Amino acid sequence: MDRSEVGCQTTLPNGCTMAEAADERTPLLSSTSVSHTTVSHSGASPDGPGIPRDHQGEDDDDVIQPRKDRRRLKKIWTSLKPSTESQILLAGFLITLSFSFTQVPILYAFHLMQCDHYYSTHPPYTGPGDRCNIDEIAAGMATQFSILGMSTTFCGTINLFVAGWTAKKIGPKYALMIQTLVPGIRVSTQILGLMAGGAKGMLMIQCTQIITVIGGPAGYLLIVNIIAGEVVPPLRRTAVFGMLQGCIMLGQGLAGGMMGDIWGISRPFEVAFCAFLLSTLYVAMVVPYIDASTISSAKKARGQGISQLFTPLRVLLPQRILSRNGTVTKHYGLMVLCAGIFLGVLATGYAPLLMQLYATAKFDFKQTENGWLTSGFAFMRGMFLIFAFPRIINRGRCWYMTRHPEAQQHHDHGNGHEETAHLATNPEEFEAPIGSFAEQEPVDAEPVKEDEGTEFDLYFLRISLVVDGVLTMCTAFATERWHIFLAAFLLPLASGSAPAAKGVMTEMCSPSQRADALNALGLVENIARLSTQGLFGFVFAALAEVGKPHLTFFVNAAIAILAYGMLLFSRFPPEGSKIVEDDADEDESS
Repeated sequence: MDRSEVGCQTTLPNGCTMAEAADERTPLLSSTSVSHTTVSHSGASPDGPGIPRDHQGEDDDDVIQPRKDRRRLKKIWTSLKPSTESQILLAGFLITLSFSFTQVPILYAFHLMQCDHYYSTHPPYTGPGDRCNIDEIAAGMATQFSILGMSTTFCGTINLFVAGWTAKKIGPKYALMIQTLVPGIRVSTQILGLMAGGAKGMLMIQCTQIITVIGGPAGYLLIVNIIAGEVVPPLRRTAVFGMLQGCIMLGQGLAGGMMGDIWGISRPFEVAFCAFLLSTLYVAMVVPYIDASTISSAKKARGQGISQLFTPLRVLLPQRILSRNGTVTKHYGLMVLCAGIFLGVLATGYAPLLMQLYATAKFDFKQTENGWLTSGFAFMRGMFLIFAFPRIINRGRCWYMTRHPEAQQHHDHGNGHEETAHLATNPEEFEAPIGSFAEQEPVDAEPVKEDEGTEFDLYFLRISLVVDGVLTMCTAFATERWHIFLAAFLLPLASGSAPAAKGVMTEMCSPSQRADALNALGLVENIARLSTQGLFGFVFAALAEVGKPHLTFFVNAAIAILAYGMLLFSRFPPEGSKIVEDDADEDESS
């Protein structure tokens, strides 16, 4: 070993080199000074005197130990922190549970306030039994509750547009905080209405529904689905939509009226107020932040002002697609899909209520039996969507890809997922002359497609409606009370049509239209729910008058089969095509 090599590796008594000693003991010393110090001792013998470092170990322990503790705590927190999917699912459950606390008690609250209002203008009750159980009070309560339902639906529909617009302005996270905080304010004002009582209390509660325009159940469902669609990989999107709806069903099934019976009619409203505050705090601390610019349209100039509230309606129009040969054509797959979803919700949305009406008329079900029937239906539907639905989607896609290998190219149509061979619309995508590129590392010729096999979602949506129609029709043959409970157990096994529709909807549109597509889908479902209550309410009443209420199940099944036939005409855009979002894009692409 020569002299220079020995000098560079001069060792101190504690086993460190002089360069390391300079670095550790003189942190403010420049690198040049360190090099100079090392060279100046290059002639020293390895056995020569070294620099005393008796106290360095204590200094290092004081610095290094807190760092190790912080790293250890960070690892523990990372291992305990739930995944992004779990955070979103828990948010959906908590917010739904907050809304569900007052669903049953508010009906009883109107009953009591209508009773107080009636006896404020009538003589006291002198007959047997409960003074509130008379026909006049029941009729007045039904009228008030019908007004409440219509105002909730109307304000909730407006809330869909407001929530979607807010999510694109300030981001989904802050929009979701509004959707959870504002209902808490609404519940607090309803407590004041309960304290007032009588006609004044009912009027106050009716007026609180105006607050639903800013924040309500329709808006939070939309934003939670938007967040799930943005942060979840495309391959997991449909499954997470199903799990999210399952958590929402569990939140609805756990709420009941026992709290009001035990602690008073106002206690559920007080608990709901606290639950909304906790949900808002959870959203602020846990739900991931998404930049508003990533979900809004790329061309914002056309959507400024109040007109941007109604941009979701444009999703319902036929799409313009740019084919491989450069021609622009109209594609009606998304519009037909919405029509099929409308018919599907029209058929499936009334099934739980129809079972209750039929069980009450045919088998004399009371409030307790109907309560168990509703809770069991919600619980089974939630369990199916959380545990079984994701596995069906994952395995079904693998099966579908083996049976239809040509489908793996059909889903990439310009919605943000690149293909190996796609339509070149930008200058940098055109092929360059040979030798014009610098040498690069080898790249994979076929990148992995994250949403491969999503055409199975459309196939599953069609089959799910058929199965739902068959199971609903079988309920008409019930002859025993337990047959109704069996139907409530089996019907949820065909409840995957709603999340599958969301998955197909988000795949048929471009990423910039995803939020508007979910908004439009929520609007279609709301209109379908309103329509199904009016349609099947009239059909059931007409058939019950002639003594054949069971035929309503056949009408329900027929509409489900009609929805299946409508969805047969829904297709993904052709292979290699690209969605044209506006006229400017069309001109540039042409």
